[in-house]
Parts: sequence; structure tokens; C-alpha cells
Amino acid sequence: MLFSLPYKTKQFFFVLIKLSIVVGAFYFIYQKLANNDELKLSVFVDFVSKSKVFSLKSIVFLLILSIFNWFFEILKWQTLVAPIKKISLKMAAKQSLGSLTASLITPNRIGEYGAKALYFVKDEQKKILLLNFIGNMLQMGVTVLLGTTGLYFFIKTYNPEVNYLKLGRLLLIALTIIALIGFGFTKSRFTIKGVPLEKLKSFLLKFPKKNLLKGGLFSFLRYGLFSFQFYFLLQTFAVDFGYIQAMTVITSMYLLTSIIPSIFIFDVIVKGSVAIYLFSFAGVNEVVILSITTIMWLFNFVLPSIVGSYFVLNFKLPKKHQYS
Repeated sequence: MLFSLPYKTKQFFFVLIKLSIVVGAFYFIYQKLANNDELKLSVFVDFVSKSKVFSLKSIVFLLILSIFNWFFEILKWQTLVAPIKKISLKMAAKQSLGSLTASLITPNRIGEYGAKALYFVKDEQKKILLLNFIGNMLQMGVTVLLGTTGLYFFIKTYNPEVNYLKLGRLLLIALTIIALIGFGFTKSRFTIKGVPLEKLKSFLLKFPKKNLLKGGLFSFLRYGLFSFQFYFLLQTFAVDFGYIQAMTVITSMYLLTSIIPSIFIFDVIVKGSVAIYLFSFAGVNEVVILSITTIMWLFNFVLPSIVGSYFVLNFKLPKKHQYS
């Protein structure tokens, strides 16, 4: 027998869910900082304080880079959503930062998809899921393009031992998956989230190319900002690296870490492990690299997720087709 919960009960559970998301996000942030086996919090604080990284000028500059990093992500989301629904920059910020907080404890940030969709009415949600996928693929495209270039020069410069047999198998699997996806797009009976692939293909073909180009540009700008931020921290820690040499390793690092599945809260650990391996060829201290990846994580994900927690707590289900 079906029954409907009282309005106040529904509101109570809704508030409880929002609180659970925020508390869960803060708990995982705390766990990562307090129980990091690779870099103890006391060691990190002691090392950073002795290195004098956190001067007022350094903090302000790092903060500015992080703000612009997320500003371009917000602009990208506003641009991609525009053909479906015009939203203000403020609403784009709410959706981007709120979904970041909600996705913090989910594998590969999968929670971001559902969180953004909740800001829209039911008829728009499937399109929003697809738009979020497009946005992520644009960022991935930039990472792959610059990362493969960087990895080529990294291998050429440092000549690391590479198991080409395993690499060949990995590429073969990747090409097979791409081929199957391509084949799937030719068959209308295949669906994603209940939407036929034929309709999805039609949606992509009709999607304004100007918006895609703008989204790609914002992805490039974001990549330039957070990769330069990593380089700036290398210089701050007195690592004697030229910009081109550093970018060869940094772009390779972002490429490899982007293709390794991980729970997002442990993303800093994955990046740290890969970064330690790559920078070891250049003779960079392990603690320096772990400290840099931790600082990058704090500025680009922890701080925005704290802001996003405010938007999560103040989230209300959409009633009208107007956003401000």
C-alpha cells in the first residue's frame, strides 16, 4: 500500500541529506590530512614552515590562481548549459561548487553528475547529465593532448624503462573500447540513462559549436593555471627547474593520474605517487613533491569545497525555469 510522507518529514530528511553530504565531505578531508601514510601532517607542516612557502605574497598568489581556475570552470559550465537554460554566473557558481562538495567522497567524482542535475527540473536533467559529461571530456581532451606531448618528451629526455608489451596491450584495450562505443553510436537500441544513443548523437550534432569551442578554451585556460601553479610551487621550494623542463613532467603527471580510477578524496595520494615517480628522474626530493601535491589539493579542491558546502546547505529543489 502506497503512502505519502508528511511535508515536514520530507523537509527533515532533505535537510538531513544535505547535512550528511557536508559532514561526510569534511570528515574525508580531515581523514586525508590527519591520516596520510605518505606524508604525516606534522611533517608537512614542519617542512612547509621551514621552507617559508606560506609567505603572505605566496598565499595570495596561489589563492588568485585557484580563484581563476574555478572562475573559468564556472564560465565553462555556464557556457555549456546556455543552449538548454540560461543561468547567471552566480547560479553557475552554486552548481559547480555545490556539486564539487557533493562529489568529494564518490569514486571518480561521479556524484557531480547527479548533484548538478538536481538543480534543474526533471525534463532537463538527462541533458544536464550529458552536458556535464561533455564538460569533463573537454577537460580530459586538453589533458590528453598536452599530456601525450609532454610524455613523449619526458621519455625522450629521461629514457625510463617502459614495458612496451604491456603498453601495447593497454592501447589495444583502449582502442577496442573506443571502437565498441563508436559501434554503439550507430545502433539506436543502445541507451545511456534510458536515452537512445541515436538521440544523444543527434543532441551532440545539433549542439552549438561556438559553445563547445568556448568550453574547450576555458578548459585550456584552467589547465594553464593549475599547471603553472604546480610550477610556481616548485620554484617556491627552490627546485632548479626551467619552465619547459618542469612542464614536461607536470603534463605527464596529469595525463597518467587522469586515467587512473580513484576515489576523489584519495586523488591527492594518486597524484603524489605518480608525481614522486616522475620527478625522481629529475632528482627532486620526495617530501617536496608530496608537499606540493597536498598544497595543490588544499587550494584547488578543499577550499572550493568549503565554499560549496554553503551552497549545499542552502540548496532548494527547482520550482521555476528561472535562475539568478
